[in-house]
Amino acid sequence: MTAFWAWFVAAGTIAFVIWCVWLISWSAKQGPQNKEDEDLVGHVWDGDIEEWNNPAPKWWLYLYFITIAWAVGYMVVYPGIGAFEGLLGWSQQGQYEEEMQAAEARYAPIYERFAAMEFEELVQDQDALDLGRSLYASYCTTCHGSDARGAPGYPNLTDNDWQWGGTEQDIISTLTNGRVAVMTPWAQILGSDEAVDNMVTYVQSLSGIVDASDVQASAGTPFTTFGAACHMPDGTGNQVLGAPNLTDDIWLYGGDAETIRTAIEQGRNGQMPAHGEFLGENRVRILAAYVYSLSQ
Repeated sequence: MTAFWAWFVAAGTIAFVIWCVWLISWSAKQGPQNKEDEDLVGHVWDGDIEEWNNPAPKWWLYLYFITIAWAVGYMVVYPGIGAFEGLLGWSQQGQYEEEMQAAEARYAPIYERFAAMEFEELVQDQDALDLGRSLYASYCTTCHGSDARGAPGYPNLTDNDWQWGGTEQDIISTLTNGRVAVMTPWAQILGSDEAVDNMVTYVQSLSGIVDASDVQASAGTPFTTFGAACHMPDGTGNQVLGAPNLTDDIWLYGGDAETIRTAIEQGRNGQMPAHGEFLGENRVRILAAYVYSLSQ
């Protein structure tokens, strides 16, 4: 927060508190000052119920002043007036760091037990897998689902079909650094709807969705020219680039003609966020072992 905004917020907060005190004090003086001055305000309900112009009860007025005093006391003790940090020096970032340190001290011994284990041992250790399942439930289910079977655009983790590789190092790298995948739109390059249709049919033929004999002889030429760079000439994909295998009938977005057409015409963009910085090496290895176990 800049100095201007700090002073702006501070001035606004103090002015508002002063205004509240003035408003309540002024309102308290508007009622009749003695019994003879009492009068009806003119409000009538159900024909004969009328409202007297009586002052609010004193306890009500005192409650307002107590509320204001409590608010002022709070802003003196805790942050609330511009850049003033409060007498206690509390901050939500500081509290977060304290809680994280306490959690680290509590759980570090548990993770250290698994730090010395080989990856293959983690995959076979039930305690490690239970801990990995807990980590998965916290950080992965939003995208990959509670059953790890994914969703359109989010890979199925149970089918042993790995977009970026399924080795120990591949999975750890994915979790630590995240992934960014981009497929270029090809509609303008292919030039016509017929060419797009031929590409769609050819891609489907690679996995047996349509009979290869129904594909025109020339349909594979655009794929060889434009698609092979990422998906390889035989369509088996390239895990270095995150290009899916097109021959196994396992689809990231769907294998129907319309979905494939959308991918060809508009391209695709996918990103998995990096988890290494806030999970740490030990947790990443345990989570990687659990993810690996899902497809075994």
